[in-house]
Amino acid sequence: QMVMEEKAQMEQRLIPAGHQMVNLRLRSHFCEPYWLAEKIGGISYLFFLRELAEKVKNHWPEVLEKLEQIKETLIRSRETLVNVTLDEDNYADFREQLEEFLSFIPEGDTRAQEWQWSAPGAPNEGLVIPAQVNYVGKATNLYELGYQFHGSALVISKYLRTTWLWEKVRVQGGAYGAFSLFDRLGGIISFVSYRDPNLQNTLDAFDGAASFLESRTMDERELTSAIVGTIGDLDAPLLPDAKGYTSMLRYLTGDTDEARQEVRDQVLSTSPGDFKAFAQILAQFKEKGIVKVMGSPAAIEQANQQRPSWLHVLKVL
Repeated sequence: QMVMEEKAQMEQRLIPAGHQMVNLRLRSHFCEPYWLAEKIGGISYLFFLRELAEKVKNHWPEVLEKLEQIKETLIRSRETLVNVTLDEDNYADFREQLEEFLSFIPEGDTRAQEWQWSAPGAPNEGLVIPAQVNYVGKATNLYELGYQFHGSALVISKYLRTTWLWEKVRVQGGAYGAFSLFDRLGGIISFVSYRDPNLQNTLDAFDGAASFLESRTMDERELTSAIVGTIGDLDAPLLPDAKGYTSMLRYLTGDTDEARQEVRDQVLSTSPGDFKAFAQILAQFKEKGIVKVMGSPAAIEQANQQRPSWLHVLKVL
């Protein structure tokens, strides 16, 4: 029952969160952490759940044995990391309970698991679902193209979303949403649309982003607005639970206060010249980017008629 419920929830998420699924699928081609995230939360995970449901039904002892192996591998006291968020006055009382709980976790070292990761599926995919709209995505790794991170990239990515993509994909194209997303740890930039009636026109808009930046003349007010918006994202207020979780993530990724302050300083010093320099790297996006489209059979078939065998078709739902 647990497996069936999880499978049903994943299938129900496909259409309302199609842009997230597409973005995760894109990123999984460039970076091992995103490959793993896609395995346990993306399209690959849905396919795994379908296989697991059959195995639970027909080969339960085999499934149980693997679950026991996972438990033995993961639950080891030496590998435990605990993140606690509460006020200092109450921590002394809580610590005693925590230590008691940790005492029940078996000791012993966890054996490192080795794997060879490879991107799921073909670089360009048509992910078929029964919908009348599409979720169109394209991405590449800018670090592999020679870009060295600068905080201005966050400003530029946000600026593209609120100007070029808004106008071309939302206003003119009729999509419900359009996103420009840059991952500073992995160097991946992705453009994704949400509930989009178009496919090729949207990809053309994505490919035109570099030319837009190159030709754009920004005034001081427009630049200041883009910088302020980015700083707001970096320093968004967090509730206590989110503060604790964010602190743990920063610890695990080695994201120090000094590194984040350097990014802030670079964001605040962003200039029109940074936009031009970024455009020169982004000019390779058209040729180097990979494409994922989640949408209707008709839209994907039409795309492959225009460019034979371009999108590898995969029925998702």
